Amino acid sequence: MDIGLIGLARSGKTTIFNLLTASHVQTAGFGSKAESRRGMAPVPDERLGWLGDLYHPKKVTPAQLNVVDVPGLVRDESQGANRFLNDVRLVDALIHVVRGFVSDLGEEPIPLKDLEDMELELALSDLDLVEKRKARLVVGKKVTSEQQHELTLLDQLHGVLESGGRLDGLDLGDEDRRLLSGYQFLTLKPMVWLVNVTDQAFQSGEYPDQEAIFELASAKNIPLVVMAGAMEQEIQDLDPVDRVEFMRDLGINETGTERLARAAYQRLGLISFLTAGEDEVRAWTIKEGLVAKEAAGKIHSDIERGFIRAEVVSFDALKKAGTMAHARDLGQVRLEGKDYRMNDGDIVNFRFNV
Repeated sequence: MDIGLIGLARSGKTTIFNLLTASHVQTAGFGSKAESRRGMAPVPDERLGWLGDLYHPKKVTPAQLNVVDVPGLVRDESQGANRFLNDVRLVDALIHVVRGFVSDLGEEPIPLKDLEDMELELALSDLDLVEKRKARLVVGKKVTSEQQHELTLLDQLHGVLESGGRLDGLDLGDEDRRLLSGYQFLTLKPMVWLVNVTDQAFQSGEYPDQEAIFELASAKNIPLVVMAGAMEQEIQDLDPVDRVEFMRDLGINETGTERLARAAYQRLGLISFLTAGEDEVRAWTIKEGLVAKEAAGKIHSDIERGFIRAEVVSFDALKKAGTMAHARDLGQVRLEGKDYRMNDGDIVNFRFNV
């Protein structure tokens, strides 16, 4: 899945992209005419470290997310807005980076207005799609029963968008989602809000429009993450030992990028199962609700095709037991069939025959 980083110009969005993907692209001059940037972001998972210490594998591979840095939206620039919306329509989920600091041009932060302006831009784009599709349906000589259902659904979407709502708040059935899947509605995409603040604001826990933003995020059911991009960059540039000490001095248990990656992962409805051995310890990304045979296919299609059983132990059970052998003695390792629903943190060895 592609996660798009969006925001108004000079929000610090590309700094967040660099932090997530360990890139070093220039943060200046990334205007509306530029091409979107792409990178891979590892999903922080402390379970991999513990398993690495247990197995001493040749390599440790975290789960990863595809991150797309979309050029910043410039207010009152119609051509740039069109390009922005086209790029945003191609991703699967969105992280809106909002400026909570004084810009390099001396602009005071107005994060609540920036959030509201972006939400309006996305909603108007969706509303335009709804109206154009309705117009095409009603000019036909004969409206089929499926098209009539679609018209009824579009009327519902129209009402939600006109009232300032988001389409991701609707309780849509599988058939409705199938009908809408080709439209790539922007307010139907999973969203996370990231308020990018100063070091001082992060440490004090106070930033402009804080209460109003929290209430708006709660009303729209959007995860809210607050982080100081500049401080995060400083943390990332330190060597591991100094990083731990620096974070301890600041009273930080985990970085903002860790919190952001976890929020995005959860918002997308993703979980990780784990494989562990002397060759590799690895986290695999799957959709929540996937069954064992389908999960096996994420490793290799041959494993899915020849699936026999899944040998499963939860990470917590293995950690408590200390070793896989002890976990077996305790009866914590079990054999599951093809319809077993995978859980986050399952450590799996797939048995198969091809």
